[in-house]
Amino acid sequence: MNSTAALGATALSASAATSANDTVRLAVVGLRGRGKSHMQAWTSLKNVDLVALCDIDDSVLATASKFVEDKRGKAPTGYKDIRKLLEDKSIDAISIASPNHQHTLQTIWGMQAGKDVYVEKPCSHNMFEAKQIVAATRKYSKIVQQGSQSRSNDALIEAVKHMKDGLIGDVYHARALCYKWRNTIGKASEEAVPAGVDYDQWLGPAPKRAYTKNRFHYNWHWHWDYGNGDLGNQCIHEIDIARWGLGVKYPTKVSAIGGKFMFDDDQETPNTLAVALEFGDGPTKKMMTIEVRHWMTNHEADIHLFDQSKKSNTVGNLFYGSKGYLAIDGYTKYYTYLGENAEPGPGRTADGDHFANFITAVRSRSRGELTAEIEEGAISTTLVHLANISYRLGRSVHFDAEKWNCGTDKEANAMFHREYRKPYVVPTFA
Repeated sequence: MNSTAALGATALSASAATSANDTVRLAVVGLRGRGKSHMQAWTSLKNVDLVALCDIDDSVLATASKFVEDKRGKAPTGYKDIRKLLEDKSIDAISIASPNHQHTLQTIWGMQAGKDVYVEKPCSHNMFEAKQIVAATRKYSKIVQQGSQSRSNDALIEAVKHMKDGLIGDVYHARALCYKWRNTIGKASEEAVPAGVDYDQWLGPAPKRAYTKNRFHYNWHWHWDYGNGDLGNQCIHEIDIARWGLGVKYPTKVSAIGGKFMFDDDQETPNTLAVALEFGDGPTKKMMTIEVRHWMTNHEADIHLFDQSKKSNTVGNLFYGSKGYLAIDGYTKYYTYLGENAEPGPGRTADGDHFANFITAVRSRSRGELTAEIEEGAISTTLVHLANISYRLGRSVHFDAEKWNCGTDKEANAMFHREYRKPYVVPTFA
């Protein structure tokens, strides 16, 4: 199988929709980082059979295969090429944890092969892809979930309901906080591709460049060809929560300022960033601010991700309303302060299971049951992309969601799309 056209040809003969009593046969694509969490989650759910794994690195694939075999007592089928994996008509769904620049194309390939898809955030690498992934999902009528796991968290669901019910009054401003320790990546020289790595497949849609360690495992996040900086790595969660709590979709104006501070290394994306976004106009206008810091910082509103030490990360959200404010600490906790005296209000700590939510929808065939259906995920990714466009241009951009452009701003509009390296071309559906 050598093209998306060939994949599309398999859609008609793909296995029928999974019934409520069937075991969901699933495959994971991309087995480092979040891929490990995917494998752990799928092997822990009842009536889910993790039957196949795919990674372009032989050593990573071998380690992952052993993990799954130890968990389920049977070795999964291993693949190095996702296109070969998708030829297996018995696989119901794929779970994608590959680098950002692969997400949209692999999701579309999966749907064309008749599979439902769980895809990690951000579901797109640019504005064009954010539109195409939704249009493709509607065309192929598949169940597609973005890995915004906060949307399935019971505490956060309750927090958003409180805001919609008016607990803190009219919510006019949300902050997305991403203060996460990120040390320098240093500088890496060009070298031979490691044995067992299919580097051409790893590059996929991106331009062909020489291999360096800083363009590969994890550090790809900090290169524009593959990642979206910490906005699209960690902060996409907080951006999505901020948009969810505000009850907004697309911004009308985005302004970003920041840069690379302290370190002289191979990183291309900013390590410190401040973004302001406006939604709507007039008295109902709302605002979001996004703050990314990479080194020493204070905590805010007692938000500490993972622990209470001074060196822990500060990752979460703050919402301001006419009657008080609400804080979200990481992904599992919220608390409120009400009135002029900031009296403690409702709060809760609870978790949820985003992977189980996806399986529920796969069985019911109802995308309405998804807590982060791909359209919601795609909208949040556009905030990441517009912020990065503003930063890279060094000025504000104005977005028209209906026309899907920045008006007459040719420089901004040109950054909605990328030149795709054949045959890894994201098709156009809308």
